[in-house]
Amino acid sequence: MTVHYEGDMPETMEDLKHGIRMMRSASPETWEAWAKFIDASLAPSALDRKTKELVALGMSLTTQCKYCVGVHLQKCLDAGASEPEIIDVCNVAMVMGGSPAMTYIAEVHKALELYREKQEQLA
Repeated sequence: MTVHYEGDMPETMEDLKHGIRMMRSASPETWEAWAKFIDASLAPSALDRKTKELVALGMSLTTQCKYCVGVHLQKCLDAGASEPEIIDVCNVAMVMGGSPAMTYIAEVHKALELYREKQEQLA
């Protein structure tokens, strides 16, 4: 089954991949340091990986970063987050970010659809 996307999330994620490839090539040492920082920050500690990714998703909404929404939504699901947990994060993001954060919930919807299509293709 093919899913038709209303919006640009697949293109957004492809654009992000191209940008990452450019930075890895142009500045490998800086990119490696950045990647290590991210990995260390999101590694389980007082909070588990799923919780940290849910926090990152909420922050992605309040900062209105559609690239971040796509990445962290997928990482939330990969870490075992449920859709009700993701909806709770969206609610909290709206509390903290108001209407601007609420408008970015559309990006969550697009990313969920993209994730579902990828899962369907793997099945």
